[in-house]
Amino acid sequence: MSHEREAPAPERDALELRADCGSCFGLCCVALPFAASADFAIGKEAGRPCPNLQADFRCGIHSHLRQKGFPGCTVFDCFGAGQKVSQLTFAGRDWRQDPHTARRMFEVFPVMRQLHELLWYLTEALTLPPARPIHGDLHRAREKTERLTRGSAQELAELDVAAHRAEVNALLLRTSELVRARIRGRGKNRRGADLIGADLKGADLRGANLRGAYLIAADLKKADLSSADLIGADLRDADLSGADLTGSIFLTQSQLNAAKGDAATRLPSTLARPAHW
Repeated sequence: MSHEREAPAPERDALELRADCGSCFGLCCVALPFAASADFAIGKEAGRPCPNLQADFRCGIHSHLRQKGFPGCTVFDCFGAGQKVSQLTFAGRDWRQDPHTARRMFEVFPVMRQLHELLWYLTEALTLPPARPIHGDLHRAREKTERLTRGSAQELAELDVAAHRAEVNALLLRTSELVRARIRGRGKNRRGADLIGADLKGADLRGANLRGAYLIAADLKKADLSSADLIGADLRDADLSGADLTGSIFLTQSQLNAAKGDAATRLPSTLARPAHW
């Protein structure tokens, strides 16, 4: 009998929602399109393999993506959808050895990615004590979402994922309200606000609603973002040097990877400091 301590359920769930590229058939490098831009040195159509994808489904320039002009690849996160589609939905049959699966596999991957992103948010919501009054609803939403991820390729392709997102988002918004209600003098509602390049250095944004806000290249140095709702906020090139993000909710690793920061930036314990900071 093993005496190793099993990881607590929330941590175990979070691990399952992290990308395992070694168990994926390079789906993000094939299924998704991208245009030549500051984020990608070249453009490609959906369903066409990136020329940097190797025969073993690994990226040939993975350790030099930024230097080679592919910073967009470094901020993408499938939340574990790639391995789920590769190993569960298609039972380990890859699109090269079994070409007739390719079209449907590439069609299913973006759907699975959205479902796994919702699972990430729901898992986080269930760890937040202020959200206890709706934990039952959150559990049910998580169970339903997980059940959807285990559907057949056809069921996933036919899923009205937008409708399911809207259903889950109502719960996530309620979670946000419960968490932020504890903050005295909480920040203004800046949901979807255009804050591109804004000077927010040292700003008190505790408990602010920044859902979907455009914070591209914003100066957030030493800003207090504790308990702020950052779901869907665009943090590309935002300067988070010295900022306090502890307790912020629905922040993802990909958002951090797209931003700038330093050793003084305070982060939630579930996220890692990007290597390029």
